[in-house]
Amino acid sequence: MSGELATTNVILGIMAAVSVLEALVIVGMGVAGFRAYRKVMVLVDGVETRQVAPAMARVNAILDDVKTVTAKVKEETERVDHAIHTTMDRIDDTADRMRSNVRAKTTAVVGFVRGVRVAIEWMLHSRHQAHKT
Repeated sequence: MSGELATTNVILGIMAAVSVLEALVIVGMGVAGFRAYRKVMVLVDGVETRQVAPAMARVNAILDDVKTVTAKVKEETERVDHAIHTTMDRIDDTADRMRSNVRAKTTAVVGFVRGVRVAIEWMLHSRHQAHKT
């Protein structure tokens, strides 16, 4: 039975050695992964410093310009809108005054023309009546 026990001990020793090697490999992979992570982070920080930060500064400057232009366009649009409304109000007022002036000046003429027409119709009608009888 001691032969079997020796074989079992050898196998257990081999398994323990393999477990220690696996643990060392896992620790080594963890250290290598951490180093790779640090290198990648340094690279990302460098890219951010060299590329992203200047691009963001340019984008922010462009957005500020767009904001300024938009504000100017809004001001000018409001000014033009006010000018158009003022002009339309003046045109409406002028049209009303013209209409009332034309009516005031033509009322007498229209009345005279209507009177003449009625008189002519009356004369024609009475002549027509006189010829019938």
